[in-house]
Amino acid sequence: MRQHIEQVAKSPPTAHLLKIWRERADDVVERAVALQSIPAPTFAEQDRAEEVSRQFTAIGLADVEQDAVGNVYARTPGKDPTRPALLVSAHLDTVFPKETDLTTRFEADGRIIGAGIGDNSLGLAALISLADVLTEHDVTPACDIWWVATVGEEGLGVLRGIRAAVDRLGKRLGASIILEGIGLGWIYNAALGVRRLRITVEGPGGHSWLHPAPPSAIHHLLKLGAALVDEIIPPETPRSSFNIGLIDGGTSINTRAPKASISIDLRSVDRATLTALEARIRDVASRFTLAPGLALTIDVIGDRPSARLSSRHPLVRAAQETLATLGGLEPSLSIGSTDANIPLAAGIPSVCIGITTGGNPHTTSEYIDTQPVSLGMQQVTLLTLVAAQNTVAWSQWLDDEEAGPG
Repeated sequence: MRQHIEQVAKSPPTAHLLKIWRERADDVVERAVALQSIPAPTFAEQDRAEEVSRQFTAIGLADVEQDAVGNVYARTPGKDPTRPALLVSAHLDTVFPKETDLTTRFEADGRIIGAGIGDNSLGLAALISLADVLTEHDVTPACDIWWVATVGEEGLGVLRGIRAAVDRLGKRLGASIILEGIGLGWIYNAALGVRRLRITVEGPGGHSWLHPAPPSAIHHLLKLGAALVDEIIPPETPRSSFNIGLIDGGTSINTRAPKASISIDLRSVDRATLTALEARIRDVASRFTLAPGLALTIDVIGDRPSARLSSRHPLVRAAQETLATLGGLEPSLSIGSTDANIPLAAGIPSVCIGITTGGNPHTTSEYIDTQPVSLGMQQVTLLTLVAAQNTVAWSQWLDDEEAGPG
C-alpha cells in the first residue's frame, strides 16, 4: 500500500496539487473563520447551509442542491460514472446556541480560538477548499465524488443528515471519507454506539401545602434515578458507559411537579451490550413502584449504531500511509461517534480524519493550530484521489476476522 501511495503522490498532477497546500493553507483557515462566524446550532443550520451552497455553485460543481433535511450536495463528475462513487462529507452544525459569541481570537503561536472553529468549521472549509482546488485544476477523478455538508451531527441531531445522505446515495457509494476539523494524526475506523433514552414521570401535580399531598413527579423520578445509578453497572469489557446527563421538571418551588424527566446516555463499542444496557434500564423502571395517579414512559431520543472497519481494510491502510508518506507520522486508529457511524453500519467502507490539531472542543475556548493545516489538506487530497481510484475493489473487500458491525 505504501508503495502505491508514494507512486500516486509523486505523479506530476498529484505532486502539484499537494504543493498547492503549502501556499494556500491560509485560504482554508480564512474560509473556516468566515464559516465559523455564521451560527449553525443543530436544527438551525440553514444560514450556514446556504453559504455552502453558494460556494459550491460559485466553484462550478455539478448537481448543487439541498435536500429536505437541509444537507447540501454537490458532485465532481468522474471519468467513469458507472464506478461506485466516493462520498466526502463534513457536518454543518455546532453544539453552540445561536446567541453564542462567535468572536475568534488569533494567537501569536498560530492558534485560533473560537466556539466551533474546529468542530466543525475547519472540516467544512476543508471540504469546500478541496472541491475548489480539484475544479480549478481540472482534475477528473476516477469516479464521481459527492461533496456533502450534513446537518444534525451533534447531540440530539442523531446523525439525521448523514442518514439522509446515505439513504439517498448509498447504492452508488464505494467508500466515504468524513472530515472533522480537529484530529490530525488519528483515523477513526470504528463507530462508537450511542443510545439515548428519556424517562418521563407525569401526574396531576398540585400545591405543595395540599393535604393529602398529591404525588410529585420529581420525587418519584429522583428515587428511580438513584435506583438506576445503583443497579446499572456498565461493563469495562467491552468498554461501555452509562450517564444521566439531564434532569428536567417542575413548574415552581411551591408546586408538586406534574412532570419530570431524566435523559440517559448509553455508549458501547459493542451493539449487543448497548441493547442489553437499555433492556436493564427498562427492567429496573418496570419494577419501580409509582404512586397512584403517576405514569411513567420511556422514549428513545437518539440511536447511533456501532460498527467497525477492519484495520486491514485498504481504506484504513491508505489513510495511515498517506500521513506516513506526507508527514512521516504514524497515525493512531481510534473509535468515535461521528458521521462515519452511518455509512460504516450500512457496510460502506468509511473513515473519519482530522485536518489539524487543536483542543477544548465543545467549549467557547475551542481552538485549532494553523501550522499543520497544510499537512491535513495534503492528507485528505491524496486519500481522496487514491480512494476514487479504488472504490470498486474497496467496496468488495472482505476480512472474515474483523469486518462487520460492532
